[in-house]
Amino acid sequence: MNQVTRTIICVTAALFFSQANGEKVTPVYASADVQVENSALIPVPKLEKDFYNWEERHGQILDLIKKQRVDLVFIGDSITHMFCNTPPSPIVHGSRTWDKYYAHRNAINMGFGWDRTQNVLWRLENGEFEKITPRVVVLLIGTNNQTGTKNARTNTPAEIAAGVAAICRTIHQKVPACHIILLGVLPRSPKHFVKPIEKLNKLIVPLNQEKYITFLNLRDQFADKDGLPKKELMYDTVHPNAAGYQVWAEAMEPLLSRLLKDKPIMPDQ
Repeated sequence: MNQVTRTIICVTAALFFSQANGEKVTPVYASADVQVENSALIPVPKLEKDFYNWEERHGQILDLIKKQRVDLVFIGDSITHMFCNTPPSPIVHGSRTWDKYYAHRNAINMGFGWDRTQNVLWRLENGEFEKITPRVVVLLIGTNNQTGTKNARTNTPAEIAAGVAAICRTIHQKVPACHIILLGVLPRSPKHFVKPIEKLNKLIVPLNQEKYITFLNLRDQFADKDGLPKKELMYDTVHPNAAGYQVWAEAMEPLLSRLLKDKPIMPDQ
């Protein structure tokens, strides 16, 4: 894909998501002299160093999907990564909830700390969705695209929404019968993240129009009156604690159980 083609994709996606959200948009037409590239759409492997070995975890995922049946897949960044200890993780906050709700459902955790949309696209094209036919995918991604480093620039909400849409399309192309639970990006601190996250979540709502996607926003469960994460549910400014993972699972359970056509799991009393 050349630079101009990428520019057209980026601008088209931004127009689609903005118009779907009721915003007035002035089109910007690219030329060979003005090249704009949406990095959220371009598949790349590891970009950031984090608390684990990215390449090793990718290999562990490839091994796991060869050994076990896969009916349920969680895809995301460190928020998903820290949900359970399979594959082994140096940091885990939600293992009790994972074991209760998902261990018996042939679930795989494909969360990778510091991943952005472009990393997920790379993983999907490099083995993590080969020869598996999950019935449901839970997708939570995009918060790290809002933080720029020397390795990747900050993306706009429209760019991130285009990356999320590309992930959904890729999953659907690989496993057409799979249903995607698309989660809204969770609230995070500090407050300068509040409005971009709210805008991003509004931009990805139209994906709910696809028959294979159900959008689920957990803002009401996780955000306080100012749009910041509720402190009692958070380990830090980004990641849920054990109580937060339990809230996530309980809020998603009615939908997930309906899609899997199994008996819903009751919350702790």
